[in-house]
Amino acid sequence: MNTQTKHAIKEKLSIYVDRFDSQNKAANSLTGVSSATLSQIQNNKWDLIKDEMWRNIASQIGYEENQWNIVETRDFRMLSAIMKDAQEHSNVFAVVGSAGSGKTLAQRSFSETNKKVYLVQCAEYWNRKFFLAELLTKMGRDYSGLTVAEMMHEAVRVLKMQDKPLLILDEADKLSDQVLYFFITLYNQLEDNCGILICATDHLAKRINRGRKLNKKGYNEIYSRIGRKFIELKGVGSTDVEQICRANGVNDKNLIKEIFEDSEYDLRRVKRKIHAIKMLTTN
Repeated sequence: MNTQTKHAIKEKLSIYVDRFDSQNKAANSLTGVSSATLSQIQNNKWDLIKDEMWRNIASQIGYEENQWNIVETRDFRMLSAIMKDAQEHSNVFAVVGSAGSGKTLAQRSFSETNKKVYLVQCAEYWNRKFFLAELLTKMGRDYSGLTVAEMMHEAVRVLKMQDKPLLILDEADKLSDQVLYFFITLYNQLEDNCGILICATDHLAKRINRGRKLNKKGYNEIYSRIGRKFIELKGVGSTDVEQICRANGVNDKNLIKEIFEDSEYDLRRVKRKIHAIKMLTTN
């Protein structure tokens, strides 16, 4: 790893650390990284820091060596406005959008540029303890030795102490019922003290509506707490794709049209197509 890349990671790390109350809490939010290591990086004492550690930190703070220029698509702007509202006014929203619509990118960008924003990217294999461990890690809190009840108490306690925190549960449709029920507890204990955003594909809306019809435990409570409404994103449009193409070095109108027509309204596919075209033109 060259010096230029290390300097870029250091700059990104400085922004990351600034989101926390202290460097220790920032270090606690990173797996396998000590506060001493962060100090060494910030003070340019890099001799003993291995490349593996640089890569570990880079992956966790969102640094990418191959720069991709972010464009504020219509869904990006819409989701950013919703997150700002949720944080400023301690509101609770549920937003659904198709895969590849840029939901995670918008959430990541918001969490990286605003303090007290905790983005939890959910996964299918999580149980209740894993979910809370991930949440407390994002908050920079030590949860070692705590029971599930104590972990929940600690998360709520810390969030209640903060000024306008925002909790984002991305890909919440992947959570099991037992973990999804935690949303009810979080809402009940944090109402008017913390904004909460649930973000997922429309599978979550279908799941909740189906569960309500079957009178499944917790589903009516969840639906009530999100204001009895799922906010739907608009999806990827041709203007979005054109702006992304131009921001990332593809300006030919025919190529832009080809990329949009091949995209299937999926920004991941747009990114791959732009990469493929740039590789062809440089070789």
